Amino acid sequence: MAGADPGAHIGELLDRLGREAGPRARETADELVRSVVEFYGEGLARTVRLLRSAPAGSDPLAVLTADELVGDLLILHDLHPDDTMTRVGQALDKVRPYLGSHAGDVEVAGLDTDAAEGPTLRLRLRGSCDGCPSSTQTVRWTIEEAVARLAPEIAHIEVEGVAEAPAEQPLLQIQPRPPDGTPAPPPPSAAPEPPHWHTLAAPALPAHDRTTRVADIDGNALLLVRLPGNLYAYRDRCPGCGADLRTALLDGEFLSCAACAARFDVRHAGRGEDAHLEPLPLLEEDGAVRVAVPELLGAGS
Repeated sequence: MAGADPGAHIGELLDRLGREAGPRARETADELVRSVVEFYGEGLARTVRLLRSAPAGSDPLAVLTADELVGDLLILHDLHPDDTMTRVGQALDKVRPYLGSHAGDVEVAGLDTDAAEGPTLRLRLRGSCDGCPSSTQTVRWTIEEAVARLAPEIAHIEVEGVAEAPAEQPLLQIQPRPPDGTPAPPPPSAAPEPPHWHTLAAPALPAHDRTTRVADIDGNALLLVRLPGNLYAYRDRCPGCGADLRTALLDGEFLSCAACAARFDVRHAGRGEDAHLEPLPLLEEDGAVRVAVPELLGAGS
């Protein structure tokens, strides 16, 4: 390839693919090439803008790595100044304030770069999710998203030390049919779909400490609660009576449902005396707020 025209070589490869695999494969390959070109074009454009607007005397690499897309390109080509574990540490630092309300703290248990599924990061949580399955999944999603944004080369994350959902009764599961009058047990639930992350603009957020606001994302109502030092996101639904929580009373760090008076601890995963609020993954970074909406959030309402 030394001295060859890369564009001409790509064209030759696309022509060969069209001849050998057919026109539909050629169309897909053309679209792929366009997407790759757009990706790198945007990266170059951002690089130019960032360097032109950087304050005098600033470190060019620091300016570039602060941008997520440009940072990803540097990682892809092994040009990023920070190694994988440094960036993993930065990601965990971002989520620690949030995890304190769910699982205490998180530490790195190891990194297996030779794992069959790709580089695998093993993390250990200190604390618990109060036995709440939704809080457990929220913690997993939040950690995975934070690490993916700063260390995208990590292919798989294993998290130790979180509470799991209670196991079904095995004897009921293996009976050919339930006894007369006994309802059949529900089929095992499938693993939850990954959530979709959304950026929330300032008008959608609570403006002051100890205030709430309801935001709508993809038809899902989210209750946002601002307490000193942290912002929390929950599904806008009381798990006790099913009423919405937009008129709930916020008393200190406790939210009281206006319909049934059930109280929930906002700072500690929304736990109540008999039930939990449904927490949603949330990341605050560099002045932006991103919240995840699970695929099946509205199910069962």
